[in-house]
Amino acid sequence: MFLHGIFPPITTPFYPDGNLYFKKLESNVDRYCRGPVAGLVVMGSTGEAILLSDEERREVLRCARDAAAPNKVLIAGVGLEAVRSTLELTEFAAELGYDAALVRTPYYYRAQVTRRDIMLAFYRTLADRSPLPVIIYNLPQATGYDMPADVVIELAEHPNIIGIKESSGSIDKIRAMVEGTRHIRRSVTVTEVQEAVTGRMVQEAAKVPANPGGELVSVSTAAGKPSSSGVTVLGNLKTRQKEVGFQVLVGAAEKLLPSLEAGAAGAIVAFASAAPTACFEIFLAHKEHATEIAREKQERIAVAARKTVAEMSVSGVKYAMDLNGYYGGPPRMPLLPLTGEQKAELERLMANIKS
Repeated sequence: MFLHGIFPPITTPFYPDGNLYFKKLESNVDRYCRGPVAGLVVMGSTGEAILLSDEERREVLRCARDAAAPNKVLIAGVGLEAVRSTLELTEFAAELGYDAALVRTPYYYRAQVTRRDIMLAFYRTLADRSPLPVIIYNLPQATGYDMPADVVIELAEHPNIIGIKESSGSIDKIRAMVEGTRHIRRSVTVTEVQEAVTGRMVQEAAKVPANPGGELVSVSTAAGKPSSSGVTVLGNLKTRQKEVGFQVLVGAAEKLLPSLEAGAAGAIVAFASAAPTACFEIFLAHKEHATEIAREKQERIAVAARKTVAEMSVSGVKYAMDLNGYYGGPPRMPLLPLTGEQKAELERLMANIKS
């Protein structure tokens, strides 16, 4: 799966009484899908997944899938403490049509599970059995464990472990992981404009009778002569193969540009839930080698991103969403809404950051 671009880890909307607010979830997902993001992460840490029951997690995954556009990559947050329960949720996400599984490091039995051999066994066992490609999720701020770069590099050799969301904030670590996995080359399916092809896109295209049986057909074969284009056609969908490496995704918006410069493929950043376009503009400017523009856009969001996410957490993200026309709403207890003073500060910081 092609993971280049910006992926908001979407929040979970609640009514004031704490019940799930599915209409607002649908509305948020629809709006994200109309913008420039590459895809969405559902049930990550910003989605308060740890505060939901197993059934609620499944309901949110289903609702988000139903509302999402077929061309947006869907990543399911499925990380739980046990391999068995993580696999069960991964299998559910696969049945819904998700494209990848985001698996945080286990942490409850920290002294034991953070041993190198156990961490390697945890992810390799998951990857061996998972019907979806696995993305490692390193979140030391919450788990108390920062996966070393050499462990990531070793896990990257597994063919079903395709990337990492790296939230430690270390640019040096991102650079080390990129360099240490540079030899890994994998083929992914992309569109003619170099965007990811999702399973849902393929299902939709198969309904269009552009060729007998709705099968993938090589353009060169259909034309009756050899070609090196490698383009295949399914219905109205034209695809080709692209080589990618182990894909490192940064988890801190205030360090988005330096992470991209260090070799990151993209970002899963909570600030993109409130300001997806502002984050995408940094990614696009970097991609187009517009260095000065990228730096200006990075500086514009740096303080707001740090305050919103690192200091005010989910409550800050949700209020910033409210300011930009999404539905943030209240967090689920024990998290509390922002104070009046915090809201005023965020209103000032977000005044010129619209999305």
